[in-house]
Amino acid sequence: MVYTLVYNMFTGIIEGLGTITALHPSGRGSRFSITSDFDLTGTRIGDSIAVDGVCLTAVIMEGQRFVVDVSPETLNRSILGKIKIGERVNLERALRLSDRLDGHLVSGHVDGIGVLQERKTLANAILVTIGVSEHLSRYMIEKGSVAVDGTSLTINRCDAAGFNISIIPHTAGLTTIGMKKVGDKVNIETDMIGKYVERFVLNPGTAKNQQEETEGGIDAAFLAKSGFI
Repeated sequence: MVYTLVYNMFTGIIEGLGTITALHPSGRGSRFSITSDFDLTGTRIGDSIAVDGVCLTAVIMEGQRFVVDVSPETLNRSILGKIKIGERVNLERALRLSDRLDGHLVSGHVDGIGVLQERKTLANAILVTIGVSEHLSRYMIEKGSVAVDGTSLTINRCDAAGFNISIIPHTAGLTTIGMKKVGDKVNIETDMIGKYVERFVLNPGTAKNQQEETEGGIDAAFLAKSGFI
């Protein structure tokens, strides 16, 4: 028997919008029914679909309608815990190995919630400022990537309290970011590369790993001496 390890990934390039058509409690979790605006031909039961940036599994497929189960952890950690029937959501099906990677690598595992603090128009763009806690902003850099409700966006500027992004008309028209108002909450997934780097540098791991680093491996001291940090 051959076992295959599957790790679903997304690009943050939203395929289209969907509408929440039903919400049913399921223990401490919930079951959502969602109707997509676009054709879902080829999508099967068990496939992953990012809903506002949250990776969920389709348990029922009926044409352009699909059903997903949402765990208590996801409801508590994302804006899906406050979603209502009729709300519009961003949808993206999982990346295939043959696809172009036009956005950035997005896992669909939301890190936390941000709050839209300001939006203003500048030429053909909408400038949006989103406030986040420092445990999210620490993984952001200017001109780096961030997923907002599953949409891959480039950070213009950032500090400990939040970040600023530019939304072009195409993105505003295709995703829910164009509908958001000041005070609205959004799902935030930071760039996973920063989290892995921090983990490797600050948490070297077991005693065996520490011994290997002492014997010539890469550690924080080596990176600092080499000018990387």
